[in-house]
Amino acid sequence: MTAKLCIGALVFPGFQSLDLFGPLDIFNTLSLKHPIELSVISTSLDPVSTQWKEGQVAQSIVPTCTLEDARTDYDLLIVPGGFGTTKDVDPYVDYIKRAYPTTGSVLSVCTGTRLFARAGILDGRRATTNKNAFNDVTPLGPKTHWVAKARWVKDGNVWTAAGITAGIDATLAWVEDKYGAQQATDAANWLEYKRTSDPDDDPFAAVRGIEDVLPTE
Repeated sequence: MTAKLCIGALVFPGFQSLDLFGPLDIFNTLSLKHPIELSVISTSLDPVSTQWKEGQVAQSIVPTCTLEDARTDYDLLIVPGGFGTTKDVDPYVDYIKRAYPTTGSVLSVCTGTRLFARAGILDGRRATTNKNAFNDVTPLGPKTHWVAKARWVKDGNVWTAAGITAGIDATLAWVEDKYGAQQATDAANWLEYKRTSDPDDDPFAAVRGIEDVLPTE
């Protein structure tokens, strides 16, 4: 019998919707063929909104467990970005520190790398982030090689995706690693998503005029 895949997703006020729902829709699709359990994790069980500015159109998601109750041995832990990453996310950073040693893989999307950097799990690694926020995020990881021209970066069990839609490509790459190329292709085709398979195929570094930031510590 195929082992159940356990996915955890952190949510905080002001998370970017597609950062989370893009990857989750892949696992929604994959669950038609493989047993998957999803945990949506936050500080409480109250609905968590994507809103970060008054008057903004927003959506909410209902957590299934709290940071205190969540397991710490997920096969994959997903951390979205968004303007909420600039707010009080200390409890989430603490959870990442606690869970990382026993979690199979971790994946940040967009500025979710802020939480990874603050948790110290990018030290000595290569990583990328949203190119619009590149110059704001990279100082948080002075021991990290920040790769400008990357759609996503895999360094060991740490995956970091660039802005928003790059999270879909990174998640499909993770699925390919786990289940093989055909499963990733099938998921992309089901979603009618034109996949970028090359992690270095990212045009937005040139658009934003940014270059790699090397470790300074």
